[in-house]
Amino acid sequence: MKERNKVAIIVAGGSGSRMQSAVPKQFLDLNGKPVLYHTIAAFVNAYADIRIVLVLPEAHFESAEQVLSHFPARPDITLVKGGETRFHSVKNGLQHAGPDAVIFVHDGVRPLISPALIRNCYEAALVYGAAIPVIDMKDSIRVVEKEKNAAVDREKYRIIQTPQTFLSEILLPAFDLPYDPLFTDEATVAERLGHTIHLVQGEEANIKITRPLDLIIASALLQEQK
Repeated sequence: MKERNKVAIIVAGGSGSRMQSAVPKQFLDLNGKPVLYHTIAAFVNAYADIRIVLVLPEAHFESAEQVLSHFPARPDITLVKGGETRFHSVKNGLQHAGPDAVIFVHDGVRPLISPALIRNCYEAALVYGAAIPVIDMKDSIRVVEKEKNAAVDREKYRIIQTPQTFLSEILLPAFDLPYDPLFTDEATVAERLGHTIHLVQGEEANIKITRPLDLIIASALLQEQK
């Protein structure tokens, strides 16, 4: 199976509202470097030839340049202005993806993704065309409908992570579709065109930093990894 170009679309459009911080969460300090630095570094460490498309509000471009200054050598990276929704931000990023590629779409605030998981997603996308990492649910869950609620079998459900990973010939046409609010992630867009999504085993440490507690957990996990 031939090698493909590798492109990571890293979406970093969050604010600091739920973090109770004036600094957007992707630029908060995590063990001496910004959260976003760790995210980018994981992809650079996974594949030296990867191209990174960083999608974020234009007002954050200067902050992004400060993040990149932490690298001894600047990665192959393009800054792209985000859109109104995640769908539109990813669509903007895909304009820079190019053909014959494996495209990763990753949350900028998942800084603990391992290079091994990135490579697993790449290999699975080569075989299946579309692959996303998932982990099992550990808590009991209930479905709520109006005034009623009921327990459901958690074995039938998975928690979705990123990077959601696709061959370019699958993802690029999918994002030519008109926007639909039901497009909650890239997999739902690809599914609209009839593609099957392959599930890859994700990582418990691949957490998304959205609240202050998440930053504390990430700091502890990062320290343990070192």
